[in-house]
Amino acid sequence: MAILEIKVPQLSESVAEATLLQWHKKVGETVTRDENMIDIETDKVVLELPAPATGVITQIIRDDNSTVVAGEVIALLDTDLSAAVAPAASAPAAAAPTATAPAAAMAASANTASGIAMPAAAKMLAENKLAASDVAGTGKDGRVTKGDVISQLEKKPAAPAAPATAAAKPALQQVTAPMSATMLANRPEERVPMSRLRARIAERLLQSQSSNAILTTFNEVNMQPVMDLRTKYKDKFEKEHGVKLGFMSFFVKAVVAALKKYPIINASVDGNDIVYHGYFDIGIAVGSPRGLVVPILRDADQMTIAEIEKKIAEFGNKAKEGKLTLDDLNGGTFSISNGGVFGSMLSTPIINPPQSAILGIHATKERAVVENGQIVIRPMNYFAMSYDHRIIDGREAVLGLVAMKEAMEDPARLLLDL
Repeated sequence: MAILEIKVPQLSESVAEATLLQWHKKVGETVTRDENMIDIETDKVVLELPAPATGVITQIIRDDNSTVVAGEVIALLDTDLSAAVAPAASAPAAAAPTATAPAAAMAASANTASGIAMPAAAKMLAENKLAASDVAGTGKDGRVTKGDVISQLEKKPAAPAAPATAAAKPALQQVTAPMSATMLANRPEERVPMSRLRARIAERLLQSQSSNAILTTFNEVNMQPVMDLRTKYKDKFEKEHGVKLGFMSFFVKAVVAALKKYPIINASVDGNDIVYHGYFDIGIAVGSPRGLVVPILRDADQMTIAEIEKKIAEFGNKAKEGKLTLDDLNGGTFSISNGGVFGSMLSTPIINPPQSAILGIHATKERAVVENGQIVIRPMNYFAMSYDHRIIDGREAVLGLVAMKEAMEDPARLLLDL
């Protein structure tokens, strides 16, 4: 008998604990090498723990929702027992006269292409008491995605609501569409524990507000020059680079240009010291099914427009599928938050510690502005930069934001390093 200890993988230096979300296998079940055994949630990402070898789970030491640390043993895997169990399980199937070869092949294909859910999908499956095998997966290798679960739920007829009692209020169903009058009957309530990520977000936001002297400066930006440039080259750009030309790459380039001129905005506080960073790692705030995450564009100053667009698209897909890694999220010297994609007109973004500044971008709207004494209509965007006034004075903050504005209103400056 060869017993392997299944341990919690190494976590980031800044991550002390993790939560076991959901075991995908039970004691006595066989797992194949590299098959995901359990989802592990940290305060930054959800990790999949693949089986180190093919075998049978003989013991689950830590159950779902347990808090664990790196290196902790959570299960035992017998790699010898699998050889004996597999033939025994397959023998009846081979002897069964009703199973034809084509049917068996189809069943085997279905088993290999389904039954594995992405972390966000697994959570939704558990909430709705569904099995991954009940949902047709459209993800990589047939994995079940959150969209697949939503589609399945839309097809499934709603179960009749149980009558409410005076002792307890009915649970509030979690849905992706506006709640109907039926769902809101009987004044329902539901208490749901914060996910580890949501709790971490709350902790860091409170930390930011309590430890930084946050001040926000604003400016308006005429987006017409960048919009004209994008309209002129977007088709050629997509054909050449295989990715769409958006606005975020211009925002990133404008930010880097400003940070080079005013390095204090790219610095951070460490005790009584100011740490100046000789690199530009730009965090891009991205919404995900689990909450707000900020993956990092490392050495953004050395990236081309196309490389930035490709990386941002990659981050968006990974966030949607719950595939962002700890390396994607660690570090960062400055952040950009684009609330404009949701329609925000103006906001005061909160600094992401230990950074000292963050740029908030908003919806571009046509507005009446004055140019050369004339009232004209221009597509305007309000930029808001929050900064730590302990180390960044108003002069540097305002001039830094003006540098971003000038780069956006005259993109040629980015090429000429002006």
